[in-house]
Amino acid sequence: MSSKASQQKILLVDDDPSLLRLLGIRLAAAGYEIESAANAKVALGILKSFQANMVISDLRMEGMDGMALFEQIRQQYPSLPVVIMTAHGTIPDAINATKQGVFSFLTKPFESQDLLATVEKAMQLQPATRKLNSKENAWRASIISRSAIMESLLQQTKQVAKSDFSLLIHSQSGTGKELLAKAIHQASHRKSKPFTAINCAAIPEQLLESELFGHVKGAFTGAENNHVGLFQATNGGTLFLDEIGDMPLNFQVKLLRALQEKEVRPVGSTQSIKTDVRIISATHKNLQQAIVEGSFREDLYYRLNVVELELPPLSERREDIPLLAQHFFNQVAHHSFAKVTGFSAEAMELLISAPWPGNIRQLQNVIEQSVALATEPLINASLITNALREKTQTLPSFQQARDQFERDYLAKLLKLTAGNVSQAARIAQRNRTEFYKLLNRHHLTAEAFREE
Repeated sequence: MSSKASQQKILLVDDDPSLLRLLGIRLAAAGYEIESAANAKVALGILKSFQANMVISDLRMEGMDGMALFEQIRQQYPSLPVVIMTAHGTIPDAINATKQGVFSFLTKPFESQDLLATVEKAMQLQPATRKLNSKENAWRASIISRSAIMESLLQQTKQVAKSDFSLLIHSQSGTGKELLAKAIHQASHRKSKPFTAINCAAIPEQLLESELFGHVKGAFTGAENNHVGLFQATNGGTLFLDEIGDMPLNFQVKLLRALQEKEVRPVGSTQSIKTDVRIISATHKNLQQAIVEGSFREDLYYRLNVVELELPPLSERREDIPLLAQHFFNQVAHHSFAKVTGFSAEAMELLISAPWPGNIRQLQNVIEQSVALATEPLINASLITNALREKTQTLPSFQQARDQFERDYLAKLLKLTAGNVSQAARIAQRNRTEFYKLLNRHHLTAEAFREE
């Protein structure tokens, strides 16, 4: 066993002395430092002074059981992996435990190799509070995670960060694409140079070229001075192009040329300027589908997508929710009038099981709102429920709103005319053929509105 294993500490919790002793022998022989506790209350006391890297606990114990212990550990040490053992293991128990954030679930009796494999996986997923304090992992310190899917992504990220290949990050909105892009920059040889981010969807087409390439004085109305574009300002560093899928088609040609030639020409200038930037782009859209639809250039896609990274939604990394919730809580709790100290067990269960269509950004908003409205030391489940309900009430799209209006309008006409299509069409100032098409589009039949 490596010296690294000998530095890692495990707390064992079980009310069966013989099993506790056997587990201690197995893990100590593998090079781990072991502390043992005969019950959950003793374990919580030991954790005050014993800086464990993980906890292995029995599920069925007198007094506080393994899941109750896990809830206490999650509140006090949100980054600490917990493995639950039980002789009564069933699929529902395992699913429930892992949904709530338990790292893994072992059913007794288990083989030594299964135990050691689980321990090794847990040790590999040490989050920012422990593992990321090291100089080697400083590049990813802002990414809070202990999930296997994120760990795999970060290992891949570190490998590709060392090159100058263009990267494309694909993910839903609110997952932290810019944080990942910054981490890539910090892991690269360009980390001492600028990192610049721009949202391509937030800048009008007529200003995007000037923003990226710059312009000279007098290039257009209002151009009173020379302006250095982001390509030039980021020379030697990393340029992050967020929401690249929303970039206007006309400008995509100019961006492709700049990437191929490694030079830009400011608006209104006749001279090109050499630039050296690493491009990281991101999108929530399916760019291959956009290529088929003609809204994104295929040649630009392959120029940007030398390596693609898939950033998972929050719903696929639920074991990170307690860590992230505690992180956002720590950022705002000192502003609370009620001096909030944490989350109730029910509130945390709601956070872990929520669908999170808005991902990490939505989680942050829910935590901030819950802290702001809290009147007791612990954030309760009702605060989380209300915040989740509010955040999911979004405006419909224009097409959805239009469809809803048309459907309601047509139904009202048919009701007023008792299903008389000719009369309803005249009121709507549409011919019968067009009116029937509208009815078919919205799956309405005149017969349903005719009186018996």
